[in-house]
Amino acid sequence: MAYNLKETMAERPSRLTSGHRMCAGCGAPVVARMILRAVKPEDHVVVAGATGCMQVSTCIYPYTAWTDSYIHTAFENAGASLSGIEAAYNAMKRRGALPEGKETKFIAFAGDGGTYDIGLQSLSGAMERGHDLLYVCYDNGAYMNTGVQRSSATPKFSDTTTSPAGTVIPGKLQSRKDLTEIISSHHVPYVCQTIAINNFKDLYEKSEKAIYTKGAKFMNVFAPCPRGWGYPTEDLMKINKLAVDTCYWPLYEVENGKYTVNYKPKNRLPIEEFLKPQARFKHMFEPGNEWMIEEFQREVDQRFQALLDLEETTNR
Repeated sequence: MAYNLKETMAERPSRLTSGHRMCAGCGAPVVARMILRAVKPEDHVVVAGATGCMQVSTCIYPYTAWTDSYIHTAFENAGASLSGIEAAYNAMKRRGALPEGKETKFIAFAGDGGTYDIGLQSLSGAMERGHDLLYVCYDNGAYMNTGVQRSSATPKFSDTTTSPAGTVIPGKLQSRKDLTEIISSHHVPYVCQTIAINNFKDLYEKSEKAIYTKGAKFMNVFAPCPRGWGYPTEDLMKINKLAVDTCYWPLYEVENGKYTVNYKPKNRLPIEEFLKPQARFKHMFEPGNEWMIEEFQREVDQRFQALLDLEETTNR
């Protein structure tokens, strides 16, 4: 479908309004605003927001930045809550208790703490049951709302308040969980990885596809956090660009089991270009710590190659 993205964005209403209290330079509100712009103007949305940065900053009673129906769920159960809402909606529709001619879409927004960790069980259940909903993880790589504690989305060697980099332990010792692949293994119709800013076309097109594909869908969206990562607020776009150009955060989608890698950088950058601007990795550049950068690079290389292999295998 041919369209002008700028015109489309201008024509579509912003369902997350300005005036919320998210930090300057945060990727999460960009994620929510762009995804919701992919909803057709005539359609209605029910948003489930798990406890986290976005919830506490956009829905402070009696105010809200959400123009559609919004429900605050507990930290761990956005997937379960939205499943129940979707099921109740379908029951009311079967009984003729809802007006005809207007579609309602169901979208959950949660950070990586409420998705990779405490919310994984309810997310997995929603995906396995096949509810017609979209679950969006805005992945900022730690429990940012409660003080930058490590999560299973936190990259290896990151300095956080619960994995401090010191002379004995060099930050987080474990590798980052690959949640996109975990959800892909649920065999749902649509799963993707995309990015908050720097490639609005990729984010918008994947959002539209996810919202209007029938069944359970999952989007894992890279959403940098200036406070937790330690970069200047004006560098949000730079951090996003470095994430994709180093292949730390590959842009890809899985449609009914078929993998497509949406971006393969022609001039791929070394991972140190992504690590260097962030204070959480500064200890990796101290003398004698070169092995950390080398190990990080090997992991990124292995994961990206595995993704390319899946693309080749599933497209035969």
